[in-house]
Formats: sequence, C-alpha cells, structure tokens
Amino acid sequence: MARIVIITGGTHGDVAPFLGLGQRLIQAGHQVRIAGGARFSDMVTDTGLDFHALAGADPRDAAATTAGEAANRAGTRGTASLFRAAAEAMGRQAADMAAAAADADIVLCTLSTVPLAVPVAEARGVPCIVVPLQIVEPTTEFGPTFLGGRNLGGWLNRAVPSLVGRLGTRAFAGLVKGVRNDLGLPKQVGAGYRPRELPILHAVSPSVVPQPNDWRSDVRTVGYCWPLQPREWHPPSELVQFLSAGPPPVYFGFGSVGEGKAEQLEKEIIDAIDRTGHRALIQRGWAGMELTHERALMIDEVPHDWLFPQVAAVVHHAGAGTTAAGLRFGIPAVPVPFVHDQPFWARRLVTLGAAPCAIPQKRLRGDRLADAIHNAVGDPRYKLAAADIANRIQHEDGAAEIVYAINTLVPAQP
Repeated sequence: MARIVIITGGTHGDVAPFLGLGQRLIQAGHQVRIAGGARFSDMVTDTGLDFHALAGADPRDAAATTAGEAANRAGTRGTASLFRAAAEAMGRQAADMAAAAADADIVLCTLSTVPLAVPVAEARGVPCIVVPLQIVEPTTEFGPTFLGGRNLGGWLNRAVPSLVGRLGTRAFAGLVKGVRNDLGLPKQVGAGYRPRELPILHAVSPSVVPQPNDWRSDVRTVGYCWPLQPREWHPPSELVQFLSAGPPPVYFGFGSVGEGKAEQLEKEIIDAIDRTGHRALIQRGWAGMELTHERALMIDEVPHDWLFPQVAAVVHHAGAGTTAAGLRFGIPAVPVPFVHDQPFWARRLVTLGAAPCAIPQKRLRGDRLADAIHNAVGDPRYKLAAADIANRIQHEDGAAEIVYAINTLVPAQP
C-alpha cells in the first residue's frame, strides 16, 4: 500500500472534498493523511483518516485582519495581496508540511499549497500531483478565473495569468528559497518538479467546465470529489420541522465571504423574502447574519448533500464547492459573487442555463434578488438545465480518476 499525504489549506471548502477522495484511496488499498488547519482535525479524523495539523491562524480570524481584507479585494491588487498573505501564513507551516510528508510515497496538494508542497515532495523524491478545486491552468478559451473569467481574447487569456503567476513566484521566492535550503535541496528545481512538469488534475466536472483544447495531456478536468457527511451528524429538529411545515424554501448562504456585510445582506434578503413570498433558510456564515422573519429560519453549517435536495433554489456566493453542490442535485441558482474566482463560477451557472442571472454583491438589491429568485423557481427552464447537468455529473467520478493516476505512479500493494 502507498502512503499518501494530501496537503491543503484555507477554509472548510478546501478540506471537505478530500475526505471523500481519502475514503476512496483507502478502499483502493492506500494509507491517507490529510494536512490542514488545526480546526479541521475532528472533521477529518471522524471519517477515519489520519490528520496532521498545519500551524497558523484560523482562516476566519485571518480574513478579519487588514491583510485578509486586502486579499479579499477583487482584481489584480486583491490577487497580489492574497499572494503576500498566503506567503506569510505558509511560512509558519513549512515545518509541519515536511513532517506530514516525512513517510509519504506521493504528495497531493491544492493550488494554495503548491509553493511548499512541491519542494517537500522533491526532498522525499516522491511524485507530486496538484489537485485544485478550481480551474487554475490558463487557456485561450476563457479568461483568467481569478479575475472572474471575463474573456480578454485568446492571447491575453493566457498572458495575464502568466504575468500574475510571475508575481506569485516573486511573492514566494524568499520563502521557497529558505525551505529548499532547510530541506537540503539545490537552488535549481529538479526534473519532474518544475511548474510545467507537474500533473494537474482539476477536481472539477468537465460537464461544468469543458476540457480546453490547448491544455497539455497531463492537465485535465477529472470530475468532482464529494465531501462525506459526518458520521455522527443529525439534522437539528428545528430544521426538520421547518422543512416539513411547508413548500421547499429558498436557501441563502454566502459561506466564508461577507465579513462586515451582514447588515447589507440581511436587509436585501428580507426585502426579497417579502417580495417573493417564499420561505427561506439562511445560513449565518462568516458574515454572522442574524435576522427574524416569519417565513425564515436561521441555520449554521448543514451538509449540502442532505439539505440541497429539499430546497427550491440556492442563493449563494458562487464559491466552487457550493456551485458544485447545487449542480450535483439539479437545483437552480441565483449566484451573488463577491471576489476572485466567484464571478467565473457565476458566469458558468448562467451559461449552463442553471441560473437566470448573476448579481454581483456590490449590485445586490432586494428587488433584483426577488426577480432572480422568481425566475429561478418559477421558470422550469432553469430547473431542467440544472437537472441535465446533474445527470451528467452522476456519470462522472473524479475520485476514481485521481485514484487511477495515483495507482499509475505508486501502485497499492495487496
């Protein structure tokens, strides 16, 4: 059996999909360890996977700092701030990453952990596969996802990410140099570990983002990896009663965005509920929303695979994970993107026909939100389009593709 270490960082959505992948790897005869933020220890170990904590602040606490607020700005400035914040945070995690992979036969990593995960794998002399939960490889076919996916034209679609990539390399250069020195590696990156040599298996459905024709053969969209429902989780009785007391509600959830925007979100949501007459489930999220309405129930985090089949539509921030979950169950959406790759996923939902429109957070108003909800729920075209994507997703298996790639590199022993 091979010892596999998955190095990830960030929020719940950056960890949860790897629980499902980890279980599939165990079923294939491998040992699996996930290295991530300490707050996810119970979530990982409850599924039977090994866990190694990475040092650093809780992502929610980090987001509330001045640096965190700067990193959550849209555009290239926000991306540059994100690089700087990530480099600073990762500097505290280098030793933990190396310790997590001390006995690894292969290292899997997300985009955010590539700068250090790759030299850690190189020092071990083991393969490294990048498994992003978003689209990271540039293509001429659509615009840079971190800038919202707006088409800049073929040449610029590739040139802009290359330029931003150089900025990222510069931001991490000092940290990577120190880590390579600590690991006893030479200054020059070894064969097989250079950026254009690393296999990249995007854990994204090719039915949602078709495979671009200009990617190299070892860069692919392989399909989603799904989170596992916690073993001991049971839905709150108040939630069960609410769902059974009337027609399917509209779900509102903005996940790990919305810090400092609770008042605006609450105001527009209440206005939309009043205008549409729909019942509503509202996740508090990082924004910390708290509102009272006779047709609404406030909830904390609930597994999407349990909740989404019971709602009429999902109003969300268009994060990669929430977008995937809504499409998995054929639920029409109203995306309200905030920053980074969220406008890209919002565009995809509209293009796929699963959403009537996208409403950027800065343009969010109750009347616009109400109109979009009315169309998403009332016009059967959106439900049919979402159901068609859901049917295609059901025939994909991202975890199996990744397991196959791993077995090709480090076969499991019987």
